[in-house]
Amino acid sequence: MKSVDINCDMGESFGAYQLGNDKKILNYISSANIACGYHAGDPATMKKTVRMALEAGVAIGAHPGFPDLIGFGRRNMELSAEEAYDIVVYQIGALQAFVHSEGGVMQHVKPHGAFYNMAATRPALADAIAEAVYRVNPELILYGLAGSELIKAGLKIGLRTAHEVFADRTYQKDGTLTSRNLPNAMITNHEQSISQVVRMVKEGLVLSQQGIDVAITADTICIHGDGVHALKFAGHIHQALTAAQISVLAVGSH
Repeated sequence: MKSVDINCDMGESFGAYQLGNDKKILNYISSANIACGYHAGDPATMKKTVRMALEAGVAIGAHPGFPDLIGFGRRNMELSAEEAYDIVVYQIGALQAFVHSEGGVMQHVKPHGAFYNMAATRPALADAIAEAVYRVNPELILYGLAGSELIKAGLKIGLRTAHEVFADRTYQKDGTLTSRNLPNAMITNHEQSISQVVRMVKEGLVLSQQGIDVAITADTICIHGDGVHALKFAGHIHQALTAAQISVLAVGSH
């Protein structure tokens, strides 16, 4: 029986009481990427989100981003490789302290937003991120866009990696995500999203915006928890995978 991880970005608010759908979405995912304070989140929110994830039996990962609270980490920043390394080590360390203090173990690291997208195509940035993860803990799993430079950098340094695909994003013929600045970057039709996800997992293919099937590896599926219908969508994705005889398991458990 095939299996796949479902991950969701969490703790991207301020103040532990402002966690939106996070607690309910934990029922449908296997891994949580928790913001570490640079693009979103704060100590109280990190602690609360870690506790919720542990209570739900969901694997925990650090979600480091650019130091850009105003832009929610979605604006490109030109950092040197050393600066990128430093901010990743810093953010992993911050979340690791909360995970450890609550008796948990961290599973993975997944960069956020523009940091993630830039690392997908820039080898030097990808290498810096991978080295930071490896130096902190070589047992951590590095999440990156399927087939990207970040995945290559992780494998090169000796990390376990997870090829990530997206439920609500469209793809280009080179396997990259359609830029959010372009039309049709987001898939708003739930049936279309579910069909795309199941096909990526079962067949290893995704239909690009150019009408060409692109080979893709799907170890983990990203769903976004901040949409209006995020909770319902998470439930539908989980249900559809189960119906297709695909089990939902954290990457670190298989």
